[in-house]
Amino acid sequence: MTGPIDLGSAPPETALDPAPAAATTRLANALGAPAPARRDAVADVVRAFPEWSEAWAALGEVARDDIEAYACFRVGYHRGLDALRRAGWRGSGYVRWRHPSNRGFLRCVDGLRAAAAAIGEAAEEERCALFLRQLDPVWPPTGLADPADR
Repeated sequence: MTGPIDLGSAPPETALDPAPAAATTRLANALGAPAPARRDAVADVVRAFPEWSEAWAALGEVARDDIEAYACFRVGYHRGLDALRRAGWRGSGYVRWRHPSNRGFLRCVDGLRAAAAAIGEAAEEERCALFLRQLDPVWPPTGLADPADR
């Protein structure tokens, strides 16, 4: 008689470290700035915390146009990949929305998807959409607005 068949475990799951409290406070204040000053206030947060995807996602969401949004989301995406690798992610496994510290990175990937669609880069849009479902199989999370609608 044999024992149970081991089908392996689920893919590993990575959660990024939370941002420093000073960063989250500054970003909240910047996002609360009056509309004419908001983009520049968020850009100041990015200058202070250039490795933080959450700030890049926010900057992409207040960008002046599709090209600026695309650039911001792409930088945030790459900064997020760097952070994930430092956290032990090896190119596969889950990076789920349910971990608040992952949301900036995931918003950058989703924002890059939407910005790619806006500029007609269909292959990039498809790659990002697939990557999001690989990172979090229940993507998109409830209540997430499309960055194109922000």
